[in-house]
Amino acid sequence: MPRATPLHAIRPVGRVPRASAKAGRKQVPRAAASLADDASLQTTTRRIAESITAAIVERRLMPGTKLAEQKIADIFKVSRTIVRQALHQLSRDKLVTLEQARGARVAQPSVEEARQVFEVRHMLESAMIKRAASQLTPAHIADLRAHLRDEQAAVQRTDVSGRTQLLADFHVVLARMLDNDALAGILRELVSRSSLISLMYQSAHSAEHSFAEHVAIVDALEKRDARAAVKLMQNHLHNVERNLRLNPRVPDLESVLRPED
Repeated sequence: MPRATPLHAIRPVGRVPRASAKAGRKQVPRAAASLADDASLQTTTRRIAESITAAIVERRLMPGTKLAEQKIADIFKVSRTIVRQALHQLSRDKLVTLEQARGARVAQPSVEEARQVFEVRHMLESAMIKRAASQLTPAHIADLRAHLRDEQAAVQRTDVSGRTQLLADFHVVLARMLDNDALAGILRELVSRSSLISLMYQSAHSAEHSFAEHVAIVDALEKRDARAAVKLMQNHLHNVERNLRLNPRVPDLESVLRPED
């Protein structure tokens, strides 16, 4: 497993506004200023959460990494209260664990949780890809091909964080094309949790193989072959799960401790 990285691995996603907007309050009604402040706080909280999520998915933050509130507050130049709100949001998404007296840490999913996440993905994405085969337009297919070109470029230049993000995003991009925000949101959470699980349990995984499987899925979608698309997606998820060490071999104590002759 890669070594844990410090919190400077968290990079702000986009521009993070200040927590308060005192300037100009005398020129606007108090109610309007209050609404503007609330919107600014929500935007800041969301972008902090998105930055931490991206750092996890791109393998810049390892499972178990401590997320110090003050350090994150310094990075984003906001109060600890706003950081705490972002961490609570990530806790609801199962990406962060919050413990009294220990603070926040990147979650460390159990083997059972890993199995459950992939079980849900199998059910959800099988239905999604079947629907996509009948609903995606030629424009959608062209967009998917463009995404695949980005995947291939990242794989060829050995861009680990970039290819990890793109390979994961492939599934969310498909969901968004069906114009179902709820589906895209659920799948985004599952894909993020899958990336976190992979950090803990994944063996040597071939990014080239995942890319090739994505190409085959898009080929089936372009032909509107729902049966083939579903089978390819199921096989793809099975291969990803198979590359996880969810059944680690427990060594025999005698063989491990026996003195050499």
